[in-house]
Amino acid sequence: MKRRHLLSSLSATAVLLAATVGGAWSASSGNAAQAATTGTLAATAGCGRAPTLTSGTRTIQSGGQNRSYILRIPDGYDRNRPYRLVVGFHWLNGSANAVASAGYYGLAPLANNSTIFVAPQGIDAGWANTNGRDLTLFDNILQQVEGDLCVDTSQRFVLGWSYGGAMSYAVACARPTVVRAVAVLSGANLSGCNGGTQAVPYFGIHGTHDSVLNISLGRSLRDTFVRNNGCTAQNPPEPGQGSLSHITTVYSGCRSGYPVQWAAFDGDHTPSPVDGSASPNDSRTWTSGEIWRFFTQFQSTTTPPTTAPPTTAPPTTTPPTTAPPTTPPPTGCVATYRTVNSWPGGFQAEVTVANPTATTINGWTVRLTLAGGQAISSLWNGTSTGTTGDVTVRNAPYNGALGGNTSTTFGYTATGDGATGASNITCTSP
Repeated sequence: MKRRHLLSSLSATAVLLAATVGGAWSASSGNAAQAATTGTLAATAGCGRAPTLTSGTRTIQSGGQNRSYILRIPDGYDRNRPYRLVVGFHWLNGSANAVASAGYYGLAPLANNSTIFVAPQGIDAGWANTNGRDLTLFDNILQQVEGDLCVDTSQRFVLGWSYGGAMSYAVACARPTVVRAVAVLSGANLSGCNGGTQAVPYFGIHGTHDSVLNISLGRSLRDTFVRNNGCTAQNPPEPGQGSLSHITTVYSGCRSGYPVQWAAFDGDHTPSPVDGSASPNDSRTWTSGEIWRFFTQFQSTTTPPTTAPPTTAPPTTTPPTTAPPTTPPPTGCVATYRTVNSWPGGFQAEVTVANPTATTINGWTVRLTLAGGQAISSLWNGTSTGTTGDVTVRNAPYNGALGGNTSTTFGYTATGDGATGASNITCTSP
């Protein structure tokens, strides 16, 4: 996907889109599809069937028009296994092919063949959703895919950037019982919001000085689900201009199972910001990793098996005479590692530093051990001591302060085989 700023074309149309999106459309559009995909079922009609759909561009009749989408079926597809489903909407003047060619906003490389991916194609390369036509397309695609493939209906996710983010927001508003969670990158209310009163887990990402869709528009979308999800209202911290960093905030007080996250970054209108750099980069951006972690925190909700009651009374247990031990609240910081990409003789890695407490920490230090034969060649968003074996990484001047329930990342490229990740990872803070 060519994740470019698209500033000229987007800025020229943003006002037009905002003015025209208010066209009326039928609230009943897609009701049948929604009814068919809600409830307690965990798998679709396609489970157990030999599939007829294949990966590639598919055509579909929707709303009396020929529409299309690109489908990606996991390698080694098992018709008896319910798969996660991710739908990625393209940006204005983008395409389904652009989304698919870059791994569906970078999520496909992280999925390890655990997920079915779909990239719909918008009319006129956009998502005006006139009279709900693009929601109807979403419903029709789900019906076609799930009638042929095995999908876990409790594991449907939607995301998109810019106009694609607007369409993802429209899906969250209108299909809250169909999708498990959404991620909106640099979005605005351009595709409508039919409904918009029910809870949906929501992750919003936006640049603090977005010159196409001002960050206030993204905050407004976020706040819809802050209210719907019962979260505690707040003004989450956002990085200052020139910091070249991002701050992710997990809202508190949300209903169980309905979190809201907000990531503000020091940058313009792009889906692939990079901490420590003013140049967007698909392979180095932190967005794909954070979105994937947000989506995969949700477990499949299957109907538990019924168990016959015991035929004899259970034995009684004398209550303990001493109070059970209490678990102390978390302290300090936590570091997690992932391999982002690899190639012959080298790889790229990322470490997320999180503050799980409610108290701001000022400064952090991560220690880790590289596998034999690995050596760091470049590192960003931190200051390192050592390049092989035991390595220490301390925060950069701009990302040492982490508010409660926020995180940051540092990354590095290294020579050697990336199949074995770093070990002995610890994080300490003053």
